[in-house]
Amino acid sequence: MSLELPLVFSITSGKGGVGKTNLAVNLACCLAESGKRVVLLDADLGLANVDVLLGLTPARNLFHLFYEEASLKDILCDTPYGFRILPASSGMTDMLSLSTGQKLELLEAVDELEDQVDYFIVDTGAGINDNVMYFNLAAQERLVVLTPEPTSLTDAYALVKVLKLRHGVDKFKILVNMAQDMKMAKDIFLRLHMACDHFLSGVSLDLVGVVPHDPAVRASVVKQRPFCHALSDDGAESEAARAVRRIAKGIETWNVSANLDGNIKFFWKKLLFRQ
Repeated sequence: MSLELPLVFSITSGKGGVGKTNLAVNLACCLAESGKRVVLLDADLGLANVDVLLGLTPARNLFHLFYEEASLKDILCDTPYGFRILPASSGMTDMLSLSTGQKLELLEAVDELEDQVDYFIVDTGAGINDNVMYFNLAAQERLVVLTPEPTSLTDAYALVKVLKLRHGVDKFKILVNMAQDMKMAKDIFLRLHMACDHFLSGVSLDLVGVVPHDPAVRASVVKQRPFCHALSDDGAESEAARAVRRIAKGIETWNVSANLDGNIKFFWKKLLFRQ
């Protein structure tokens, strides 16, 4: 697929600990492997860990953009896997709630990337705070990650509910992670679908994939490398890696919507001045 404008999509969740950031990293890897130009923004601004999962120690991050006049070029960090990251900071309370001016500063900086990327992936924080809402509204597609746990289901519904009722978002992609089997994954998706259908009129949920519970994922986290790049002793790819590759192939069929601004800058500006 040839994209005239970058496709911006968020990877988000209502609950922490569902593997959202790990999936973002591995989807970025798979898209880059297929020849796409990918930038992954770590938008979990106060508790960032994309760089940690990749075993990287960037000299600068978004904190330096906002507070030390660094440029986007200073912050963009290459990875060994063919994509780039915009790292954020961890443990910096100043980053927990961006001001309107900082949002403008970031979108102006990101505009420099328009002709350099095919996919701009936004790894949001978990929950329904202001930053999470903001970055989800900035994306053209929202990929909500949940696990078969009841708390994950409840929090995923809360995220969808806030985006629908407060911001009019009615289309969501759904990814079930850490599933013991396909039946369990489909059951949890059906429960989310039924809740949205009963209480939130007009919400559309699209199940884009299921990633199984796989010990290889945990092993790769410990080694600080993407699990889609790890092979077993017999040279086989893990089940989770195969699942993520299938999801990445599906993402390549997503289209930039003609009725949206087509890139993150103009969409964000419209939101800012509408509020």
